[in-house]
Amino acid sequence: MSDPLTPYGNKPMVTPIVNAVNYEYSSFEVLRQITDGEIDGYTYHRDDNPTVRAVEKKIAALEEAEDCIICTSGMAACAMVYLTYLSAGDHLILFHDIYGAHYKVSLILERMDIEITWLDACDGHKIAEYVKPNTKMIFCESPSNPLCKVLDISSLRKAADKVSALLVVDNTFATPYHQKPLSLGADIVVHSATKGLGGHNDLMAGAIAGSKSHYDKLWFTRQAIGTTLDAYSGSLLERGLKTFGIRAEKMAANAMAIAEYLADNSKISNIRYPGLKTDSGHSIAAKQMNNGFGGIMAFDIGNSQDDAKKFISELKVICHAVSLGATESLICIPYLTTLLYMPPERRTVFGVRSNTVRLSAGIEKTEILLGDLEQALNKLEIKSKPKTRIDTIETPSKRKGADYADIRI
Repeated sequence: MSDPLTPYGNKPMVTPIVNAVNYEYSSFEVLRQITDGEIDGYTYHRDDNPTVRAVEKKIAALEEAEDCIICTSGMAACAMVYLTYLSAGDHLILFHDIYGAHYKVSLILERMDIEITWLDACDGHKIAEYVKPNTKMIFCESPSNPLCKVLDISSLRKAADKVSALLVVDNTFATPYHQKPLSLGADIVVHSATKGLGGHNDLMAGAIAGSKSHYDKLWFTRQAIGTTLDAYSGSLLERGLKTFGIRAEKMAANAMAIAEYLADNSKISNIRYPGLKTDSGHSIAAKQMNNGFGGIMAFDIGNSQDDAKKFISELKVICHAVSLGATESLICIPYLTTLLYMPPERRTVFGVRSNTVRLSAGIEKTEILLGDLEQALNKLEIKSKPKTRIDTIETPSKRKGADYADIRI
């Protein structure tokens, strides 16, 4: 049977962008099959879209998942997971070392009577001590944002199994090119597809991969709250996926070269990149990551935020911008950007400093990036040797949102 969009049987090289909001039914039987979930049919955009559905299947294949559901942003994906699986009285374990916007979501969850325990990723090996009978979910990033701390996903699985809790892993930093959380024991994998999967700073999307059963539950939430991605963004995401592998490979190679270069520079301290053998998370990363260690790293510049600002201002090729996983190399100060969703006292509680920078390696020629870093560092005058941070910081394991000022960004 020929494709109705190509009546002569020739197949388009790209998935057509279908902007339709609604669809005409060929019969009541077809309507029944669609609404009963027997076929991948379409009725209304909030329910599903054929362009988006094609991309969902591609990401599912990348994560070796049964299915995937795409939504409007990475935080929409995280919120959908929380709303789908958490109820009043449940206990959620989060790590300080996750994207700062989770803090604002946690305030909403606490208003819904969901109990939250915050842990430092450095204490991930102690997680069994914090699991409770009402623990419903453990949510983590590995490597983490922004300090690239590594959590042992298999160990988290064992802790979750004690109370039949869900293990959710945000795989945005690692990407499926380097890490397959489902094979390590995760129930659900979350992505900000805005980052490495899309890769070109031109779309915003979130993705959630897992079993068909999880897809069905998450589809219900997406349909109810209306976070379905538009077809055009879906098409851009599909285009990004076509070069995903070669981009991820180059980013990891650039990041490794940059990390090795910076590790020997006296103006840099506390460099965090799981590919370095001196990194505290290297042994675990080597066990659960493949094809390199990703394109993201963090390090401290000099002794003050002014030192970090001066360094960034001198860069000519690496762009001062938020986000990550793009074709361009990007750098920012998390204290002023990705953690701005959090009260000041929370931004540094897990090891970030005001002069910590996060660098996302792009796909530029390695020697050009190293040259850019070198010329910027040469212009930076440091009055004294940078201080070395102690990674393990004593912090309360449970923080209530009410303990902190409610800031709005």
